[in-house]
Order: sequence, then C-alpha cells, then structure tokens
Amino acid sequence: MRAVGPKREDLEALHEEVRDRLRSADQLFTTGRRRLVELLAEVGRPVTIPQLIAADSGVALSSAYRNMAVLEQVGVVARIVSSGEHARFELTEAVMGHHHHHLICSTCGRVDDFTVPDDVEQAIEDALAEVATDSDFLASSHRLDLVGTCVGCASTSG
Repeated sequence: MRAVGPKREDLEALHEEVRDRLRSADQLFTTGRRRLVELLAEVGRPVTIPQLIAADSGVALSSAYRNMAVLEQVGVVARIVSSGEHARFELTEAVMGHHHHHLICSTCGRVDDFTVPDDVEQAIEDALAEVATDSDFLASSHRLDLVGTCVGCASTSG
C-alpha cells in the first residue's frame, strides 16, 4: 500500500501547516495525529482507517477514529464516501496544495485520485460558476467524482 513518501522538507511544511490548523482550534498536534498525517502523506491516495492501521501496527484503532475526526474538523483530512464498508480519508487540497478529483469503484469502494489538464479544469470551473450563478449559490470549491467499476472488479465480473 505504501507509495514513495514526501520529501523531508515537504513533510516539515506539512507538519507546520497541520500544527497551525490544530492550534487555531485549540487542539494539540499529538504523536498519534502526527503519525496519521505522515501515513496519509506516504500513501498518497484515499484509504480507510483499517488500511492505515494495517500499514502501521503502532496506530491504535480507537484513537485513529478520534484523531481522524479532529483532523477532519480542522480541515486537514477529507472524508470520501464510497460504496465500500468504510469511508476513505486523504489529506485535503488545502494542506497538500494541489487540486484533484476521484475515481470511485461502486463494486469494491476503491478510490483513486486523478487530475485533468489545466484547460479542462478551467472549463469545469467556468461551467460550475455558471450553474452557481444561475442558482443564486456561492460556490467555494468543487469536487468531481467519477463512479464506475475499477479494472480489477471489471475483470472478475465478466
């Protein structure tokens, strides 16, 4: 499950950003929260809490759920609901600094990130801005999830 982790200087900047967000909510950057952030950065894709625990036996199940909830509240972690038994989590775009979208398998619940070329992203932004304006809605961001079947599930079903 592990991907190549972030560079040391990127990880230090990430920790500083997380520490600041937690501090602004009167929360501490505990060892458990720090490890969850590091694991999410290392994995680099949306994962379930059981997957994080499997990747690091030092992460306790009970504290992982509590800490993930706090990290989500302060905008460090985003929850992605899929068809799987567990929600998946990833570091937010605000702390990682890059915008992306998701491919969600409706069979197994796997979630993968993808990006689109800048011109396509701009066209999406323009279309959504028009929808928001027409609906008297003030949009702050957007998320695009493509739902379908991953190649692994497609090959076993047919």
